[in-house]
Amino acid sequence: MDSADALAGYRDRFVESDGLVAYLDGNSLGRPLKASVERLATFTREDWGGRLIRGWDEGWMQLPLDIGDELGRVALGAAAGQVAIADSTTVVLYKLVRAALDARPGRTEIVIDRENFPTDRYIVEGIARDRGLTVRWIETPHDGGVTPELVANAVGPHTAVALFSSVAYRSAWLADIPAVTAVVHGAGGLVIWDLSHSVGVVPTPLDEWGVDLAVGCGYKYLNGGPGAPAFLYVRRELQAELRQPIQGWLGSATPFEMGQGYEAAAGIRGFLSGTPPVIGMQPMRDMIALLGEVGLDAVRAKSVALTEHAIALVDDLLPDAALASPRDASRRGGHITIDHPRFADIMPALWSAGVIPDFRRPDGIRLGLSPLSTSFAEVEAGVRAIAGAL
Repeated sequence: MDSADALAGYRDRFVESDGLVAYLDGNSLGRPLKASVERLATFTREDWGGRLIRGWDEGWMQLPLDIGDELGRVALGAAAGQVAIADSTTVVLYKLVRAALDARPGRTEIVIDRENFPTDRYIVEGIARDRGLTVRWIETPHDGGVTPELVANAVGPHTAVALFSSVAYRSAWLADIPAVTAVVHGAGGLVIWDLSHSVGVVPTPLDEWGVDLAVGCGYKYLNGGPGAPAFLYVRRELQAELRQPIQGWLGSATPFEMGQGYEAAAGIRGFLSGTPPVIGMQPMRDMIALLGEVGLDAVRAKSVALTEHAIALVDDLLPDAALASPRDASRRGGHITIDHPRFADIMPALWSAGVIPDFRRPDGIRLGLSPLSTSFAEVEAGVRAIAGAL
């Protein structure tokens, strides 16, 4: 399978880790690219060290929008002027939930599923508490996620905004984004999609699908490194209508005038707040460029092949484990989760042996397979190690 893999050669572009047998956590923290090691060294020496404060006038200030446009083109099906790199996923979620609520005055409900990522749920709960709103919870299957039918039963005339993940962080359920979005729109609400577990591995044409708002992190399949900044997408038609609540100087129309009173910048720049994370954005540039070189359709095809391979190995080698992810590849993202009551006990031994999957409570091991840095043999070695540890 590795010999027939047209993308196998790209593995050489990633930094190797000594003593590693199988890295199966690329959906949580992607491997660094060798190009990023050189980029960071060059930036520190020549841009930061050489140009110093002049760097702001020579391009740093524009980087969140320039890199956002490139990410939108390569991975999000978003025309220029709708994506920006900024803050953390938590902060941009807060901004967009608040902005969406203000754009739907008089509506009192936020819709979200109970299996969504904790940050998404916590943000919604906190905002609802502060503003006296109701959270409408959707119950989803353990191995599934939100569907148009479940959403249709939860939304209504009081729905202001709905927040869902494109790929469920535990089960890997791949939502039908256009269908769910249409359901929320039919109720008069806005919908925000968290793309953290899909960006860079699943094609997501946001413009074509009529998505309102989206966020995502930069350190999973975008390989930006621990704590890499997030991104936000605001559909062009909504940019003049929405007003984000964190009024920092970089989002103002005239940041260097230091004037009295805040006036938001036009367009996507108005959704920025503080000083751009210039160093933190650097590694993302290399992965975005690599995705553009390879093509997201080819990445997705290998992702499906890797997860199919992993499921077959689990069926063969771990008959006592339960697959907690969809078997249908069209409804599955780039990872799978398997459940077993002893998984928590064997994780330390796996990590010590150089086999690095992820654990998700109460009893799930998550196999995150990053297509450009993961081999089929690596997946087999990892699943065999799990079977051996059991």
